[in-house]
Amino acid sequence: MTAKRKTTRSSKEPEGKAPRPAKSTARKTAGKKVAKPAGRTAGTATRKTAGKTVRPKGKPTLQDVVLDALADMKAVDVKALDVRGLTDITDMMVVASGTSDRHVKSIADRVVQRCKEAGFRPFGMEGERDGDWVLVDLHDVVLHVMLPRIREFYALEKLWQGRSAAA
Repeated sequence: MTAKRKTTRSSKEPEGKAPRPAKSTARKTAGKKVAKPAGRTAGTATRKTAGKTVRPKGKPTLQDVVLDALADMKAVDVKALDVRGLTDITDMMVVASGTSDRHVKSIADRVVQRCKEAGFRPFGMEGERDGDWVLVDLHDVVLHVMLPRIREFYALEKLWQGRSAAA
């Protein structure tokens, strides 16, 4: 961040000289002056860049928020299962593992925190006291964060994938 210079005369400048102007907002890149890009406004239209259509990003989906939070917290073996045709309780079931009970708890806490920041309110969270298996109910997404041994024992993703293959 650059600070603007004062345009008033300092005690070091001779009285006959005019004050220095504020620094330019242009950057030097490889010997050439390049103007800073203008900030994106909410009304920016789509544009084509190298053959691809680029659209300004809107509000992220709940699934995106959950998966980004899991990636930030380094959750292990994340599986997102679409269960819309199999159950009425949720649209997406996400199963992830943590390396320790503390890691499992912190993953679940971070997901809840990020969801609240994005405007999605969680309905409930169970199992955070023990930390072996934490379930976060976000209505459209249900998140299961487990220790690897618990995940292997219950095999939730095999249960739901097996149902979708048989249906």
